[in-house]
Amino acid sequence: MELWLSCRAGIGENCAMRLATVLLLSAAVLAFPAHANDSEAAINLGGIELVQNRDVSMDSEDLYIAKDEVRVRYRYTNHSARDLELTISFPLPPIKAADEELYGDQAVPDFTKLEFHTAVDGKPVKFQVMKRAEIKGRDVTQRLAQLGWPLEWITGSGDQPRFVGKLTAAEKAARVADGLLRKTENGDHFPTWDVVTHVTRKQVFPAGRTVEVTHRYAPMIGGSVAGSLLPGVREEFPGNIRQYCIDKAFLAAFDKKLAARKGDDSVPMAYSETWIGYVLSSGRNWRGPIKDFRLVVDKGKPENMVSFCMNGVKKISPTQFEVRRKNFEPKGDLEVLIVEWPSIED
Repeated sequence: MELWLSCRAGIGENCAMRLATVLLLSAAVLAFPAHANDSEAAINLGGIELVQNRDVSMDSEDLYIAKDEVRVRYRYTNHSARDLELTISFPLPPIKAADEELYGDQAVPDFTKLEFHTAVDGKPVKFQVMKRAEIKGRDVTQRLAQLGWPLEWITGSGDQPRFVGKLTAAEKAARVADGLLRKTENGDHFPTWDVVTHVTRKQVFPAGRTVEVTHRYAPMIGGSVAGSLLPGVREEFPGNIRQYCIDKAFLAAFDKKLAARKGDDSVPMAYSETWIGYVLSSGRNWRGPIKDFRLVVDKGKPENMVSFCMNGVKKISPTQFEVRRKNFEPKGDLEVLIVEWPSIED
C-alpha cells in the first residue's frame, strides 16, 4: 500500500526528512482551548468513476485539492475497435440512518452545495441525479412511495420524524416487523433506511481515441476549532496524528508558533483545522494502473500548515505541494489537514 506508507510506519530516514521539510515549510501553527461540540465531520468524496471495463485505460489523472475547490482532469483511451457507451458516475457517500454524527450538533450533508461541473473534451455535460432508499443493500424506495413516506427523513435534530409520530401503535409495530422502523429504548421509532444518491451519465468513448474529462466541485470539508493539536491535549487524539501523518517536526513547529502567539496581544489565539477527504481508491475499473498521476494540495495561504500521508512530496509554490506517480494504483483514500491561523482582519 504505497499510498499509506508514512514516516510513522517506519520506511526510513529519507521519508522522515521529506515529510519534515514539507511540514516545516508550511510555516504556521494554531491553537484554541475548546474541545467539545465545535467540529464538523468531513464528507469524503472522490472523482469520476467508470463502470467495470477493461478496454478503457486511464492515461493520466491530474488532481488539485484545496479548501474551496477540488479539480481533476482525466485522459481515457478506448483501446477497442468499437465505440463504447459507458456509464460514468460521481460517487456520493450514503446518508446512513444509523450514523449518530448526523444528529444533534452535526449537520446533515447537503449535496446540492457541491456545485460540480464536468466537461468532456472541453464541452460541458450534465449528470442525472437519482435518490434511493436502501436497507442493507435492499432497495425500499417503492415501498416508501406506497406508504407515502418521505425518502429523506433525517433533520439533524435527533427527534423522531413527524410522519412516524402520526402512526398508530399497531402501524409502528408492523413497520418494525418488516424492518422499516426501529424502536429505541425510550419508545421512539426511527427509520432504518439509508439515503443513497446516484449521480450518473452515459458517455461515448470513441474507438481508438483518447477522451479528456474534467471535473470540479466544492468539497464538503470538515473542521474544528477544538484545539486537538494543543500540548497536553494532543495525546487524547492519537487518531488525528495517524490519519494525517503528523510527525514530531510538525508538532515542534506548532508549539513554537503557539508560544510566540501567546506573547503577542496584537493577534488572536484562535486557530482552525480544515479536514478534506478524497476517495482515491473508488472506481478502479479501467484497464491497468493510472499511467501518469499528479496530485497538488494547496494550503491556501503561505502561513497555513498542511499535512497528509503521501511520499515524495515536493513544494512547488508558497502554498502548493506536488506528488507525481507513474503506473499508480491507489490503495487507500487521501486525508488532508490544513491548519489556519487567523489575523486580526479575519
